[in-house]
Amino acid sequence: MTAFAAKTVGLIADALPVERPLVGYIRSEHRGVGDIVLSTVAERLIAQGVRVHGAIQVNRDRHDGRRCDMDIRILPEGSEIRVSQSLGLGARGCRLDSGALEMAVARVGASFGPAADLLIVNKFGKQEACGAGFRMLIGEAITLGVPVLTCVNALNQEAFDQFSAGLQMRLDACATTLNDWYMSLRQPP
Repeated sequence: MTAFAAKTVGLIADALPVERPLVGYIRSEHRGVGDIVLSTVAERLIAQGVRVHGAIQVNRDRHDGRRCDMDIRILPEGSEIRVSQSLGLGARGCRLDSGALEMAVARVGASFGPAADLLIVNKFGKQEACGAGFRMLIGEAITLGVPVLTCVNALNQEAFDQFSAGLQMRLDACATTLNDWYMSLRQPP
């Protein structure tokens, strides 16, 4: 995190009258579990009339021996953008298509605003830790007082903690727990 970004988030945290953490996050050691949990929560809340915006990762198995394809489903509309690129059999480099990810960020950002009830971001990953990806949109949600749900892995935990500046709460990777956390934010403190 750059010094400017760290200072900006710190100023946001200091300026917000937050009584409860606005950013709920989960950690899962098993690949894909966070995606499934966040997707389940999104579907439940949308069915209840909650104005959920954001992005859910959808992994699609391949039958040619290559790693899964990664798509981002845009909430609430449901369209998908492929964010992985095929590097060939046995390739070990990063498969993320950062241009496609930024397109997904722009699509979510175009519909997101103060009328949103919740922002769900598939993860605070390497791109967000470096200042790109959904990072600015998460910051916008925080400044608007819109709760955020995301997933963080161990590699990006320190950057996430610095970014969220005490406005975060770790939750169990359970759809019911995340649903209950969100609903508790709708109740008066």
